[in-house]
Amino acid sequence: MPILKRANACIHYEDSGAGEPLILLHGFSVSSRYWSETGVSAELAGRYRVIAMDLRGHGRTTVRGEPEGYDAETIADDITALADSLGIDRFHLLGHSAGGMVALRHAWRQGQRLLSLSLISTSPATALGHSDPQLRQQALDLFADFYGRQTWPQIFSHLRQLPGPLLHWMDRLPERERLWTLLLEICRDNEPGILAAFVRAFFTDPDLYLENLRLIARPTLIVVGEHDKLFLQAGALLAREIPGARRRVLEGVGHMTALEAPELTSATILNFLDGCRGQ
Repeated sequence: MPILKRANACIHYEDSGAGEPLILLHGFSVSSRYWSETGVSAELAGRYRVIAMDLRGHGRTTVRGEPEGYDAETIADDITALADSLGIDRFHLLGHSAGGMVALRHAWRQGQRLLSLSLISTSPATALGHSDPQLRQQALDLFADFYGRQTWPQIFSHLRQLPGPLLHWMDRLPERERLWTLLLEICRDNEPGILAAFVRAFFTDPDLYLENLRLIARPTLIVVGEHDKLFLQAGALLAREIPGARRRVLEGVGHMTALEAPELTSATILNFLDGCRGQ
Protein backbone atom coordinates (compact mmCIF):
# COMPACT_ATOMS: atom_id res chain seq x y z
CA MET A 1 0.00 0.00 0.00
CA PRO A 2 1.57 3.37 -1.01
CA ILE A 3 2.35 6.07 1.56
CA LEU A 4 2.29 9.86 1.43
CA LYS A 5 4.53 11.44 4.08
CA ARG A 6 3.20 14.82 5.18
CA ALA A 7 4.74 16.54 8.22
CA ASN A 8 4.17 14.12 11.12
CA ALA A 9 1.66 11.97 9.23
CA CYS A 10 2.01 8.96 6.94
CA ILE A 11 -1.10 8.84 4.76
CA HIS A 12 -1.80 5.36 3.35
CA TYR A 13 -3.86 4.90 0.23
CA GLU A 14 -4.81 2.28 -2.35
CA ASP A 15 -4.35 3.06 -6.06
CA SER A 16 -6.01 0.93 -8.74
CA GLY A 17 -7.54 1.14 -12.20
CA ALA A 18 -6.95 3.67 -14.97
CA GLY A 19 -8.70 6.71 -16.35
CA GLU A 20 -9.83 9.95 -14.76
CA PRO A 21 -8.72 10.01 -11.09
CA LEU A 22 -11.33 9.41 -8.39
CA ILE A 23 -10.36 9.91 -4.73
CA LEU A 24 -12.47 7.99 -2.20
CA LEU A 25 -12.92 8.97 1.45
CA HIS A 26 -14.43 6.54 3.96
CA GLY A 27 -16.44 7.28 7.09
CA PHE A 28 -15.69 7.13 10.80
CA SER A 29 -14.29 3.93 12.37
CA VAL A 30 -13.75 2.05 9.09
CA SER A 31 -10.93 2.46 6.51
CA SER A 32 -10.32 2.32 2.77
CA ARG A 33 -11.30 -1.35 3.05
CA TYR A 34 -14.90 -0.13 3.34
CA TRP A 35 -14.63 0.37 -0.42
CA SER A 36 -12.37 -2.54 -1.35
CA GLU A 37 -13.86 -5.34 0.77
CA THR A 38 -17.36 -4.55 -0.50
CA GLY A 39 -16.26 -4.63 -4.14
CA VAL A 40 -17.07 -0.97 -4.79
CA SER A 41 -13.43 -0.01 -5.49
CA ALA A 42 -13.10 -2.79 -8.06
CA GLU A 43 -16.30 -1.76 -9.84
CA LEU A 44 -15.22 1.87 -10.01
CA ALA A 45 -11.68 0.92 -11.05
CA GLY A 46 -13.08 -0.72 -14.16
CA ARG A 47 -13.57 2.78 -15.61
CA TYR A 48 -11.56 5.17 -13.36
CA ARG A 49 -8.29 5.42 -11.51
CA VAL A 50 -9.44 4.86 -7.94
CA ILE A 51 -7.38 6.28 -5.06
CA ALA A 52 -8.81 5.34 -1.66
CA MET A 53 -7.27 7.12 1.35
CA ASP A 54 -7.14 5.99 4.96
CA LEU A 55 -8.13 9.14 6.85
CA ARG A 56 -6.00 10.31 9.76
CA GLY A 57 -6.76 8.21 12.82
CA HIS A 58 -7.92 5.31 10.63
CA GLY A 59 -6.54 2.21 8.96
CA ARG A 60 -2.83 2.25 8.25
CA THR A 61 -2.50 6.05 8.26
CA THR A 62 -0.43 7.11 11.26
CA VAL A 63 0.32 10.37 13.04
CA ARG A 64 3.50 10.61 15.11
CA GLY A 65 3.69 12.36 18.45
CA GLU A 66 0.74 14.03 20.11
CA PRO A 67 -2.55 13.50 18.26
CA GLU A 68 -3.08 16.39 15.87
CA GLY A 69 -4.56 17.02 12.49
CA TYR A 70 -7.73 15.03 13.16
CA ASP A 71 -9.89 18.01 12.22
CA ALA A 72 -11.80 18.05 8.92
CA GLU A 73 -9.81 20.97 7.47
CA THR A 74 -6.42 19.30 7.93
CA ILE A 75 -7.69 16.07 6.39
CA ALA A 76 -9.09 18.09 3.48
CA ASP A 77 -5.58 19.45 2.97
CA ASP A 78 -4.30 15.85 2.91
CA ILE A 79 -6.36 15.39 -0.26
CA THR A 80 -4.51 18.25 -1.94
CA ALA A 81 -1.15 16.90 -0.79
CA LEU A 82 -1.99 13.43 -2.08
CA ALA A 83 -3.09 14.73 -5.47
CA ASP A 84 0.06 16.85 -5.73
CA SER A 85 2.30 13.90 -4.83
CA LEU A 86 0.68 11.79 -7.56
CA GLY A 87 0.93 14.58 -10.14
CA ILE A 88 -2.85 14.83 -10.43
CA ASP A 89 -4.19 18.24 -11.36
CA ARG A 90 -7.94 17.55 -11.46
CA PHE A 91 -9.95 14.66 -10.02
CA HIS A 92 -13.36 13.41 -8.97
CA LEU A 93 -13.93 13.31 -5.20
CA LEU A 94 -16.29 11.03 -3.30
CA GLY A 95 -16.86 10.94 0.46
CA HIS A 96 -19.10 8.85 2.69
CA SER A 97 -20.31 10.11 6.10
CA ALA A 98 -17.31 11.72 7.88
CA GLY A 99 -15.42 11.44 4.59
CA GLY A 100 -18.18 13.48 2.97
CA MET A 101 -17.71 16.19 5.58
CA VAL A 102 -14.05 16.32 4.59
CA ALA A 103 -14.92 16.31 0.88
CA LEU A 104 -17.22 19.30 1.33
CA ARG A 105 -14.46 21.32 2.98
CA HIS A 106 -12.11 20.52 0.14
CA ALA A 107 -14.80 21.50 -2.37
CA TRP A 108 -15.47 24.95 -0.97
CA ARG A 109 -11.79 25.67 -0.32
CA GLN A 110 -10.12 24.20 -3.43
CA GLY A 111 -13.03 23.25 -5.65
CA GLN A 112 -11.31 24.45 -8.79
CA ARG A 113 -9.44 21.13 -8.87
CA LEU A 114 -12.56 19.00 -8.84
CA LEU A 115 -14.09 17.32 -11.86
CA SER A 116 -17.07 16.34 -9.73
CA LEU A 117 -18.17 15.87 -6.12
CA SER A 118 -20.13 12.87 -4.78
CA LEU A 119 -21.46 12.95 -1.23
CA ILE A 120 -22.97 9.86 0.41
CA SER A 121 -24.86 10.00 3.72
CA THR A 122 -23.22 13.13 5.04
CA SER A 123 -23.68 16.68 6.32
CA PRO A 124 -21.83 20.02 6.13
CA ALA A 125 -21.84 20.12 9.95
CA THR A 126 -19.50 17.71 11.73
CA ALA A 127 -21.29 18.17 15.09
CA LEU A 128 -24.65 16.42 14.95
CA GLY A 129 -27.49 16.33 17.43
CA HIS A 130 -28.09 18.80 20.23
CA SER A 131 -28.26 22.51 19.42
CA ASP A 132 -27.33 23.37 23.02
CA PRO A 133 -23.49 23.59 23.25
CA GLN A 134 -23.34 22.02 26.71
CA LEU A 135 -25.52 19.06 25.77
CA ARG A 136 -23.58 18.67 22.53
CA GLN A 137 -20.31 18.51 24.45
CA GLN A 138 -21.73 15.93 26.84
CA ALA A 139 -22.82 13.80 23.89
CA LEU A 140 -19.37 14.17 22.31
CA ASP A 141 -17.71 13.03 25.54
CA LEU A 142 -19.94 9.96 25.71
CA PHE A 143 -19.23 9.21 22.05
CA ALA A 144 -15.46 9.42 22.57
CA ASP A 145 -15.55 7.41 25.81
CA PHE A 146 -17.53 4.65 24.10
CA TYR A 147 -14.46 3.97 21.93
CA GLY A 148 -11.72 5.08 24.31
CA ARG A 149 -12.64 2.74 27.16
CA GLN A 150 -13.52 -0.48 25.35
CA THR A 151 -12.07 -3.20 23.11
CA TRP A 152 -13.57 -4.04 19.72
CA PRO A 153 -15.42 -7.12 21.04
CA GLN A 154 -16.98 -4.95 23.76
CA ILE A 155 -17.84 -2.19 21.27
CA PHE A 156 -19.52 -4.60 18.88
CA SER A 157 -21.36 -6.36 21.68
CA HIS A 158 -22.98 -3.03 22.55
CA LEU A 159 -23.61 -2.17 18.89
CA ARG A 160 -25.32 -5.50 18.28
CA GLN A 161 -27.69 -4.75 21.17
CA LEU A 162 -28.26 -1.10 20.20
CA PRO A 163 -27.29 -0.51 16.55
CA GLY A 164 -28.35 3.14 16.68
CA PRO A 165 -29.32 5.29 13.67
CA LEU A 166 -26.30 4.36 11.54
CA LEU A 167 -26.48 0.56 11.77
CA HIS A 168 -30.14 -0.15 12.52
CA TRP A 169 -31.08 -0.92 8.90
CA MET A 170 -28.03 -3.10 8.26
CA ASP A 171 -29.06 -5.11 11.31
CA ARG A 172 -32.46 -5.78 9.73
CA LEU A 173 -31.15 -7.23 6.46
CA PRO A 174 -31.26 -11.00 5.83
CA GLU A 175 -27.46 -11.11 5.44
CA ARG A 176 -26.87 -9.13 8.65
CA GLU A 177 -24.58 -11.75 10.24
CA ARG A 178 -22.20 -11.64 7.28
CA LEU A 179 -22.30 -7.83 7.26
CA TRP A 180 -21.63 -7.54 11.00
CA THR A 181 -18.66 -9.91 10.62
CA LEU A 182 -17.28 -7.93 7.68
CA LEU A 183 -17.78 -4.61 9.46
CA LEU A 184 -15.92 -5.86 12.55
CA GLU A 185 -13.08 -7.07 10.34
CA ILE A 186 -12.80 -3.64 8.72
CA CYS A 187 -13.10 -1.75 12.01
CA ARG A 188 -10.28 -3.81 13.53
CA ASP A 189 -7.92 -1.83 11.27
CA ASN A 190 -8.33 0.96 13.83
CA GLU A 191 -7.27 1.50 17.44
CA PRO A 192 -10.29 2.44 19.61
CA GLY A 193 -8.20 4.86 21.66
CA ILE A 194 -7.09 6.72 18.53
CA LEU A 195 -10.69 6.85 17.33
CA ALA A 196 -11.63 8.48 20.64
CA ALA A 197 -9.07 11.22 20.00
CA PHE A 198 -10.41 11.60 16.46
CA VAL A 199 -13.97 12.01 17.78
CA ARG A 200 -12.96 14.82 20.14
CA ALA A 201 -11.14 16.73 17.37
CA PHE A 202 -13.42 16.06 14.40
CA PHE A 203 -17.09 16.06 15.42
CA THR A 204 -17.15 19.58 16.84
CA ASP A 205 -18.48 22.02 14.24
CA PRO A 206 -22.28 22.67 14.14
CA ASP A 207 -22.06 25.24 11.32
CA LEU A 208 -23.98 24.29 8.14
CA TYR A 209 -21.86 26.67 6.00
CA LEU A 210 -24.78 27.56 3.74
CA GLU A 211 -22.91 30.37 2.00
CA ASN A 212 -20.00 28.02 1.24
CA LEU A 213 -22.33 25.35 -0.12
CA ARG A 214 -23.79 27.88 -2.56
CA LEU A 215 -20.30 28.56 -3.95
CA ILE A 216 -19.66 24.95 -5.01
CA ALA A 217 -19.65 25.08 -8.80
CA ARG A 218 -18.86 21.51 -9.83
CA PRO A 219 -21.25 18.71 -10.80
CA THR A 220 -22.45 17.30 -7.48
CA LEU A 221 -24.28 14.11 -6.55
CA ILE A 222 -26.00 13.68 -3.18
CA VAL A 223 -26.75 10.06 -2.22
CA VAL A 224 -28.59 8.91 0.88
CA GLY A 225 -30.35 5.70 1.87
CA GLU A 226 -34.08 5.99 2.45
CA HIS A 227 -33.60 4.44 5.92
CA ASP A 228 -30.65 6.64 6.94
CA LYS A 229 -32.39 8.42 9.81
CA LEU A 230 -29.43 10.62 10.67
CA PHE A 231 -28.64 12.06 7.22
CA LEU A 232 -31.87 12.16 5.20
CA GLN A 233 -32.57 15.76 6.19
CA ALA A 234 -28.94 16.82 5.72
CA GLY A 235 -28.93 15.25 2.26
CA ALA A 236 -32.00 17.26 1.30
CA LEU A 237 -30.31 20.44 2.55
CA LEU A 238 -27.18 19.74 0.49
CA ALA A 239 -29.24 19.12 -2.63
CA ARG A 240 -31.14 22.35 -2.05
CA GLU A 241 -28.15 24.59 -1.35
CA ILE A 242 -25.47 23.32 -3.76
CA PRO A 243 -26.25 24.79 -7.20
CA GLY A 244 -27.40 22.15 -9.67
CA ALA A 245 -26.82 19.25 -7.30
CA ARG A 246 -28.56 15.97 -8.07
CA ARG A 247 -30.07 13.88 -5.27
CA ARG A 248 -30.56 10.13 -5.30
CA VAL A 249 -32.37 8.34 -2.46
CA LEU A 250 -31.51 4.64 -2.48
CA GLU A 251 -34.53 2.48 -1.77
CA GLY A 252 -34.14 -0.28 0.80
CA VAL A 253 -30.80 1.12 2.02
CA GLY A 254 -29.65 2.64 5.30
CA HIS A 255 -26.43 4.45 6.21
CA MET A 256 -23.82 1.83 5.29
CA THR A 257 -24.47 1.97 1.55
CA ALA A 258 -21.36 0.13 0.34
CA LEU A 259 -21.98 -2.72 2.80
CA GLU A 260 -25.75 -2.93 2.39
CA ALA A 261 -26.02 -2.39 -1.38
CA PRO A 262 -22.59 -2.42 -3.07
CA GLU A 263 -23.91 -3.02 -6.60
CA LEU A 264 -26.49 -0.23 -6.35
CA THR A 265 -23.93 2.11 -4.77
CA SER A 266 -21.38 1.43 -7.53
CA ALA A 267 -23.94 1.77 -10.31
CA THR A 268 -25.24 5.07 -8.89
CA ILE A 269 -21.75 6.53 -8.68
CA LEU A 270 -20.69 5.30 -12.13
CA ASN A 271 -23.85 6.63 -13.77
CA PHE A 272 -23.13 10.07 -12.31
CA LEU A 273 -19.40 10.06 -13.12
CA ASP A 274 -19.97 8.91 -16.68
CA GLY A 275 -22.44 11.74 -17.12
CA CYS A 276 -19.82 14.25 -15.99
CA ARG A 277 -17.40 13.46 -18.80
CA GLY A 278 -16.98 16.34 -21.16
CA GLN A 279 -18.62 18.86 -18.84
